[in-house]
Amino acid sequence: MCPHRLVLEHVTSRWGVLVLIQLLDRPYRFSELRRAISGIGGRGVSEKMLTQTLQTLERDGLVHRDAKPVIPPRVDYSLTELGREAAEQVRALAQWTQRRMDDVLDARRAYDEAREIQSRASSHS
Repeated sequence: MCPHRLVLEHVTSRWGVLVLIQLLDRPYRFSELRRAISGIGGRGVSEKMLTQTLQTLERDGLVHRDAKPVIPPRVDYSLTELGREAAEQVRALAQWTQRRMDDVLDARRAYDEAREIQSRASSHS
């Protein structure tokens, strides 16, 4: 797989999108980030999936992990400059989707109706 395609998958994955958009606001601790994106994404994200998502985004240079040597351990996640740029692009796409959802739903209905008519016509032939 091409490296740029892999990064695109990381950035546009279900949890990648939500993590990036949420971190645009401010840094988050792991548990509060998990709560915040679970509220947005409907079904909650598992600890394992969030950990994997954060590690992947950190490896790609998009997320910064700041582990503080205190007890109990405190780890904050924030966006790097590269991550902020990617997150702004992802947020713009998410906002476009919200603005144009009615048009998408209209297109789906028109498509489904045309397929139904076509299906009926071919079954009667």
